[in-house]
Amino acid sequence: MINTNEEKKVDVLLEEIADYVLHKDIISSEAFETARYVLLDTLGCGILALQYPECTKLLGPVVPGTTVPNGSRVPGTSYVLDPVQGAFNIGCMIRWLDYNDTWLAEEWGHPSDNLGGILAVADYISRVRIAEGEKPLTVRDILEMMIKAHEIQGVLALENSLNRVGLDHVLFVKVATTAVVTYMLGGTRDEVINALSNAWLDNSSLRTYRHAPNTGSRKSWAAGDATSRGVYLAIKALKGEMGYPQALSAPGWGFQDVLFNQKELKLGRQLDSYVMEHVLFKVSFPAEFHAQTAAECAVKLHPQVIDRLDEIDKVTITTHESAIRIIDKKGPLHNPADRDHCLQYITAIGLIKGDIKAEFYENETASDERIDSLREKMEVVENKQYSFDYLDPNKRSIANQVQVHFKDGTATERIECEYPLGHRFRREEAIPKIMNKFSNNLKTHFPSKHQKKIEEVCYNQDKLEKMNVNQFVELFLL
Repeated sequence: MINTNEEKKVDVLLEEIADYVLHKDIISSEAFETARYVLLDTLGCGILALQYPECTKLLGPVVPGTTVPNGSRVPGTSYVLDPVQGAFNIGCMIRWLDYNDTWLAEEWGHPSDNLGGILAVADYISRVRIAEGEKPLTVRDILEMMIKAHEIQGVLALENSLNRVGLDHVLFVKVATTAVVTYMLGGTRDEVINALSNAWLDNSSLRTYRHAPNTGSRKSWAAGDATSRGVYLAIKALKGEMGYPQALSAPGWGFQDVLFNQKELKLGRQLDSYVMEHVLFKVSFPAEFHAQTAAECAVKLHPQVIDRLDEIDKVTITTHESAIRIIDKKGPLHNPADRDHCLQYITAIGLIKGDIKAEFYENETASDERIDSLREKMEVVENKQYSFDYLDPNKRSIANQVQVHFKDGTATERIECEYPLGHRFRREEAIPKIMNKFSNNLKTHFPSKHQKKIEEVCYNQDKLEKMNVNQFVELFLL
């Protein structure tokens, strides 16, 4: 390794992301329409999470009782926080139940996790502007930043697999949030690049908390941590904190050499609005997305097996390689986070309950001895075509097949599902269910009159886009 202190060029990837955020006009009406559904779905997931004390115990200011002038509001609560902590709160709520949108490629993740930083900063900026006699941001501004954050995170995920080097996908959340939030705060090109370089230098958390035998609740707040860190780094850059031009490529010391097996990070396609247009909604079940179609198959089989559980000899789950690598689990499951990332547990719940709800991961349901008995009879096998189609950019399928075999030699039909309900190929079918999901989630927290007030605005694209951000956020305050 040669040590030299000569001025080096900025890593191209940092420049590409910065130029996209600063200069790309998003003209896709499909992207803006989809972004509205993502916004509502994501906030609904956060509102539902407020029913869970393990989530709410993490919310609020770092120091109890702290409020911030012109601070960020946290939907469904009375908190008024600085935008960094506001981003953590919103991001934690959004991800807690593993029910917001998903993106699957070489890397996977949940691009709407970036809404934690985007919404907190948009609300803060709007309130500061109003205090200074200026116009606040509108919800269309939020939608545009969501499209761009989705694109950055999702396109990075197309060909750059963090999971194969043991790093967690929330690094891409931090990078995407950093880029768009620095821009939102008025950052120049150099400031966006400086902030981005620090996001990469931060490294990423390990995936340890997502995998047996260590699966735990950190996976539910890791994205909140990442999006809030993006806000923190953006604010630092706006204060003039320097950047590091070769954060990625510095020989021996850059991200690529130290943490990415000396592979070059690259964008899988030109940045535009592709990811938002193709994003996957979790419509039916709060479960890890690689298991969504298995859950759908299991629920369909429920009527055929519920009265014959004691007669079951074997359950065959045919799936794709990523599902096997991430959620194929045998043995004890120790907590809800462990259970909602277990292909066998999710399939067992579908077969036994005929539905999958967030509360089914809690100890009360998990103590049902039928679940582990059924898990022990499950065989998980790979279908190579499923694995191929999973990465095919024209398909992006997430296929699973379930069949139940009985001790008398008979078996159910093979139930196959290639595309989950939230896939772009089933978008038209999914939209009414997305709206119903949003409505049901609101119902858990707001009185009916308040709920109708929210829905009146949110179900109208034009009306919502023109609404001031501070007014939009206030819709979700009690």
